[in-house]
Amino acid sequence: MDFEKLIEFVREHREEDPLKLLLQQKKYPDVDMTMVAQQIEGQRQALAKWPTLASCQYFKYPPRLNREQSSSEEASAYKTDIVERIFGKRQCELRIADLTGGMGIDSIAFAKVPGAKVDYVECNADLCQLMDHNAEALGLSNIAVHCGDGIEWLRQGGQKYDIIYIDPARRDTRGKKVAAFEDCTPNVLEHRELLAEFCDHLMIKASPMMDIDKGIEQLGNVSDVYVVAVKNECKELVFVCGHTSEEARIHCANINPGDRIYNDEPFTRTQESQAECVYCKSVGRYIYEPDASLMKGGPYKLLSEQWGVQKLARSTHLYTSDDLYDWKGRIFCVICEIQLSKKAVATVIPDGKAHVIARNYPKRAEELQRQLGLKEGGELFVIATTVGTKKRGFICCDKKNYQHFLKEMNK
Repeated sequence: MDFEKLIEFVREHREEDPLKLLLQQKKYPDVDMTMVAQQIEGQRQALAKWPTLASCQYFKYPPRLNREQSSSEEASAYKTDIVERIFGKRQCELRIADLTGGMGIDSIAFAKVPGAKVDYVECNADLCQLMDHNAEALGLSNIAVHCGDGIEWLRQGGQKYDIIYIDPARRDTRGKKVAAFEDCTPNVLEHRELLAEFCDHLMIKASPMMDIDKGIEQLGNVSDVYVVAVKNECKELVFVCGHTSEEARIHCANINPGDRIYNDEPFTRTQESQAECVYCKSVGRYIYEPDASLMKGGPYKLLSEQWGVQKLARSTHLYTSDDLYDWKGRIFCVICEIQLSKKAVATVIPDGKAHVIARNYPKRAEELQRQLGLKEGGELFVIATTVGTKKRGFICCDKKNYQHFLKEMNK
């Protein structure tokens, strides 16, 4: 059965359970049910993760592991923005090599940059076949597919690139997740000189669990680090290496669907160390929580200086003010301070439903939630934290419900 007929079969059965379809191979002997299940799962995943691909009916989706390891559409679009920042609106050809192609989401994104020609390199022959098919299905004639080890292919080819992009595999031989450069495959630290020889700029995708400062120190010539969060979940770090002697700039981007302009003004560690941070003496009407990208990037003192808010404590990355400020992250309205005991909380939250947040507090949120006898849900938040040197608890809500809850508490 050719792929067009298989897609027609997928269309007819797309509402069915893929696992049940796999058990019906004898009923449909001429249909590759493994591929059918793979396409149904991929199409469903694409609706949320790659909405543009979801509209391409002949896109071939790889197995689940390859899909899970791929960038989201928002994250890959952000990386194309990084490329355009580096090179501007240049009219000449832009040569890009993706040495760890995988599912090809990043290669597809790079191919949409004006003037780009992309070499996709992947050692898995099945993924290469998929990429050949998908580039044609998407009408991207500027992607060339090469099957082989990316490092060896680069070494043997001798082609110089404007950008080399590499996303080392972050699993060890037992399938356990790893984060450090030296534990990934390929180990970019071992190949730094080779990679630098064949490109003007090197882009390395890294685990969001990696220590940013350690990564900068290990690579040695980092110009920029991009902390990429999608819908307030930190997804990846992107290190950009070039010929620079300046201090690395750190960009924090929290991307929401539809974003094409990114509020990620960079900072340096020197700027952070020199910033004037104001610590609060008491908690005001509002508590501010930085978004996931800022929490990872760490401009903690700069946030106080630049936004006019006061930090709760040196190691508490929450902020407060009596006046309402614009903010990158969540804003909570403080209804009251409370003793963090089951009895005290029950008097304020009689239905027993609230979201518990623990920041710089001895107990984890889940443990504290059980201790307080609360169930997840409702519109109230219990924030357990440290203010100065004291452990404190606060009942909060979001801005739209503040006046309502204030009246309820004062009855």
